[in-house]
Amino acid sequence: MKLFAKSAKSVFVIGALIGAMSSSAAYADLKLIGSGASFPAPLYNKWFKDYSKQTDGVRIDYQSKGSGAGIQDFINETVDFAGSDAAMKDSEIEQVKKGVILLPVTAGEVVISYNLDGIQELKLPRDVYPEIFLGNITNWNDPKIQAANPGVKLPDQNITVVVRSDSSGTSYVFTNHLAAISDNFKEQVGGAKAPNWPSAGTIVKAPKNDGVTATIKQTPGAIGYVEYGFAKLTKMPTPCWKIKKVTLLKLVAKQVLQP
Repeated sequence: MKLFAKSAKSVFVIGALIGAMSSSAAYADLKLIGSGASFPAPLYNKWFKDYSKQTDGVRIDYQSKGSGAGIQDFINETVDFAGSDAAMKDSEIEQVKKGVILLPVTAGEVVISYNLDGIQELKLPRDVYPEIFLGNITNWNDPKIQAANPGVKLPDQNITVVVRSDSSGTSYVFTNHLAAISDNFKEQVGGAKAPNWPSAGTIVKAPKNDGVTATIKQTPGAIGYVEYGFAKLTKMPTPCWKIKKVTLLKLVAKQVLQP
């Protein structure tokens, strides 16, 4: 449990597959049902599809609906396993009578993605993007953003911040990162699967990683956070982030942001 909590404080994500084995499970014509995190869903679905093809009599279905919903389904015993980017709390584990096994199965990155016409290269230092997600920086030509992007003509355009509407491991990871680098964010929002975002009119909500990605893509001037694979598959630009106050790097598949 401590391993998950410690790892999740950075933007390096450990996915957890939460499962329990039932003594009544049959060995033939076995169907397992799971639900949970949208973050690793494309990978899980590929794994399960390939396994079912290679294994006679076994079918595994996984519904992408968010980490919090998956954990709740597992507690309610409506699924055989659940996927979550944040480990179950002790209080949640205590509600599962049959017991719980937490199994780390994959890893990934959370990135910021944005929609600015004609701007594919954008720099967002760590004193800037937490303030955007707090609703304190509301325009793309804000002096702080412009100072980080000399020579770039930023539009006089309102920023629409897109966050998750569901209980989300992606939100858990991203908000813990913001809380680690910004005292303002730590005090006002903090790290959580279902954060209490400011009530600013610049903030809109969408379900799951694919919902946030679609909302960003359809909304000029939008910015949000998603799992890297969703940004890559939809060809959404990601800004450069500042790492340890040393340099600005664009996040790619094998890079990890530390708090």
